[in-house]
Amino acid sequence: MKKLIGLFMTFYIVILSYGQDNVVLKLKEEASRSIKREVDTTTWNWKKGGLMGFSLAQGSLTNWAAGGDNFTLSLNTAFNYFFLYKKDRISWDNNVEAYVGILQSTSLGTRKNDDRFDFLSKYGFKMDTVGKWYLSALFNFRSQFFDGATYKNGIEEFTSSFLSPAYITLSLGFDYKPSGKFSIFMSPLTARSTFVNNNILAAKGGYAIPPGDHGILQIGAFSTINYYNTIAKNVVYKGRLDLFSNYQSHPENIDFNSTNVFSFKINKNFSASYTLDMIYDDDIRLFGDKNTSPALQIKSLIGIGFVKMMNEKKTRIATNTN
Repeated sequence: MKKLIGLFMTFYIVILSYGQDNVVLKLKEEASRSIKREVDTTTWNWKKGGLMGFSLAQGSLTNWAAGGDNFTLSLNTAFNYFFLYKKDRISWDNNVEAYVGILQSTSLGTRKNDDRFDFLSKYGFKMDTVGKWYLSALFNFRSQFFDGATYKNGIEEFTSSFLSPAYITLSLGFDYKPSGKFSIFMSPLTARSTFVNNNILAAKGGYAIPPGDHGILQIGAFSTINYYNTIAKNVVYKGRLDLFSNYQSHPENIDFNSTNVFSFKINKNFSASYTLDMIYDDDIRLFGDKNTSPALQIKSLIGIGFVKMMNEKKTRIATNTN
């Protein structure tokens, strides 16, 4: 598992080393640029924007020798919104993501193929006026909306639900922002709480929570890497990697959660996308012959559909220069 994590980290860092996001860089420069007037200077303090979209795919087979489902239908929705604040030495970054996907097929019936909600907020104070380091506090909430299950040998097993599990992370650390397209937050002191609200799941135990309990607190080290870049014409990449080491139990077994989204713009309102999510959590032991082993979880989705850009809005604040 350590080799897999090492290879993944190497691949991830190589990706981060290439390309330049002219759009994001321009916005960041605009955010700190002063517009000179006769009596005052106007600066941008808030930036807001994002996108929402959905993709629909349908397939059918008739007398198809290679086999397959006679009918498949999938619907995926996505919502991603950010609101950023920057003034003087203060920086406050917020991002909300929500994804829901449903798959209908003749052999599998109706199942989820995506379900997640994630809110991340970082508040930082620049350590010096010209530097790129911030002393920061981070808050992250992550969960899902609907019931989930694993399927082994065609048998459905109830494994998750709304707020079951839910993760809340609180961190104090340092945030390095060399440019508008890349940031890395590192914290030697992090509290991660895991909750299971559903009584049935709580009675079974899991997610490192003893049977009958509804929550657990873990103390450890945490890091999150965020990257956004235009890597080719009409191709945008957005990635995030979270790493957590639990000081109290097997700190060498690093949990990670990686989200990778590639967007391929077709025209103003339509685009194709590819998402690759990878999760390894040593406390999620739902795999193996006796459902007692952790494992690397991988989800890969590709689709084409409608995308609505929520144009970025800026809040203007004027300050007198006299």
